[in-house]
Amino acid sequence: MKRKSLKLISFLSALLLLSTAFIGCARNNDGADVHVFYYTYSDPYISTVRSALDAELDDAGISYQDHDSNNSQTTQTEQIQTAITKGAKMIVVNIVTTGSDDAASGIVSLAKDADIPVIFFNREVSDSIVNSYDKCAFVGTDAAEAGYLQGDMIGDYVVKNYDAIDLNKDGKISYVMFMGEKGNNEAMYRTQYSVENANKKLTAAGKPVLEFYDKANTDKYLLDREGKWSAQAANDHMTTILSSHSQANKNMVELVICNNDGMAEGALSALNSAGYNTGGSGSVTIPVFGVDATSAAKELIAAGKMAGTIKQDAEGMAKALVKTVSNGLDGKELTSDMDDYTIDEKVDKIRVHYAVYLGDEK
Repeated sequence: MKRKSLKLISFLSALLLLSTAFIGCARNNDGADVHVFYYTYSDPYISTVRSALDAELDDAGISYQDHDSNNSQTTQTEQIQTAITKGAKMIVVNIVTTGSDDAASGIVSLAKDADIPVIFFNREVSDSIVNSYDKCAFVGTDAAEAGYLQGDMIGDYVVKNYDAIDLNKDGKISYVMFMGEKGNNEAMYRTQYSVENANKKLTAAGKPVLEFYDKANTDKYLLDREGKWSAQAANDHMTTILSSHSQANKNMVELVICNNDGMAEGALSALNSAGYNTGGSGSVTIPVFGVDATSAAKELIAAGKMAGTIKQDAEGMAKALVKTVSNGLDGKELTSDMDDYTIDEKVDKIRVHYAVYLGDEK
């Protein structure tokens, strides 16, 4: 009886190991049906999308392989070539280079030659790229929407708290803008419309418009020169600013606007080191705004260290992608049966909407 029990336990253990291996094969199977190429795993929002997309693909029973392009277009293109050679049935691409159509055009050519669908996501490619191949689509947000919403959110906040924000007591609010990547649509629109919409709110309330803290900087933004939208870049810039701008000098930066939450975290770290936004008694808080609504940003908002962010729905992105992927694998048009989403006119671009996030309690 004891021997039979041991055999049963051994059998069940082997079965469990087999099941675990089967589930895990989706992520590490070179012969997967779908290959997903991320511009970098290190981006906080992209990391959230990857987790959500892995879960959705697992639930759908779709075999897949993830790839980290590590912010290199050359690496990504080579990865795509290899995946197609190994028999990929579909490629899903978070493209590295967004400043021109060259990289995207090359990827579409590879997919077209193999007669497989290609879905770009998050980092937008041009309409002409999507329209160049009948098995091509884009899943992402409306790049301008985040800027509009962030601007409205900032404008409302500043109007409501104007006197408290005006640390220099000069009747004006000075700000710094951290831009993620030059030539990237999301970065450009967030940079432009966040300030424009905030200023519309201020003007309507009879308040002066925002002033960039450095009058010599005609761009009115500070750039992550490596295009990584990184916390480190924002931290370096903010640390430099704080070495010469302070309340004591009556030239303190009074508002921080960031193109993503990663840079907001970096700016906050520098502010914390200078004694600001610590959440402690008597600590002065400089309003910091981001985009993405990452878990870290939500915690900072809940702690009163960060003012607000714009939710970029990672789960919604993943669900839209899996629906598009399923359509492609089933031989349907990529945008079939997607009534829950907005699709652009004359081009297969599927939109996932943003939303303002000020904390669950607000």
